[in-house]
Amino acid sequence: MTQTVRKILLGDQGLLVLFALAFVIVSLTVPNFLTERNMLGLLQSVVTVGVVACTMMFCLAGRDFDLSVGSNVAFTGMVAVMASNATGSITLGILVALVAGAAVGLFNGFVIAKFRINALITTLATMQIVRGLALISSDGRAVGIQDPNFYQISLSKIAGVPTPIWILMILFLVFGFILTRTVFGKNTLAIGGNPEAARLAGVDVDRMRIAIFTLQGVTCAIAGILLASRITSGQPNAATGLELSVISACVLGGVSLAGGRATMTGVIIGVMIMGIAENVMNLLNIQAFYQYVVRGVILLLAVLLDNLRTLASSRAKG
Repeated sequence: MTQTVRKILLGDQGLLVLFALAFVIVSLTVPNFLTERNMLGLLQSVVTVGVVACTMMFCLAGRDFDLSVGSNVAFTGMVAVMASNATGSITLGILVALVAGAAVGLFNGFVIAKFRINALITTLATMQIVRGLALISSDGRAVGIQDPNFYQISLSKIAGVPTPIWILMILFLVFGFILTRTVFGKNTLAIGGNPEAARLAGVDVDRMRIAIFTLQGVTCAIAGILLASRITSGQPNAATGLELSVISACVLGGVSLAGGRATMTGVIIGVMIMGIAENVMNLLNIQAFYQYVVRGVILLLAVLLDNLRTLASSRAKG
């Protein structure tokens, strides 16, 4: 019986069970949690983490990290606002931001794949470089949005649901499909499971890594544009610490730090767990100082769960 319970808790269905239990407990004990206003607010609050997690899942599944995502989100948000202000075109501003985000991701992937520099060190360096570029371009100050229509990206609604939430759901569906139903997704998991075996099987590992990091840059740009619209300005210090929240959400959702294992359903649950934890603390008026402690504890628990899953998987294979 104990073995069965352990297997359920460490499996994909276990994560769903734990999430359902936590949701029910919070709904019954925290005032105003289940209101429509709070639910929409909760979903909007996880948009940035959720969008970036879509491709961080691929990075982790392929045995890589990207610590530059927070800086890239801030940088591309700045680029979108500055380019829109300079050209008078929101569409052009968005396109420039997407290109800028992709360029950062492409740079990361190229350095990691071609120069064989550890992803942790490479993205740690670009985290500093890109954040510096955001600060330099704005002289360390927030850049206000001149065209009020830019606000509508986050304020507009479709069928009563804010547009950013629809964008997040579409990205979940798209990247979930890519992971499970395409050669790209299967190759990513193969690289994470055993890079050398994947190479011998004909997978172009270098090209895959470059593509994954480029995609990561594009989703950072999408998150940056949505965030800039929501906070009504380009903020060079925005999204500080985002990388830890995204990695925590992915690992909580069953993405293995050792590579080779990932599910979009798990990532969605991981993102929601992170969002609910923060939402509950806000509803209970818990000071922001304590929220840092809770995020750190969640990260440690996520890594512990990952270790237990890896150990259980090894024993099952053995």
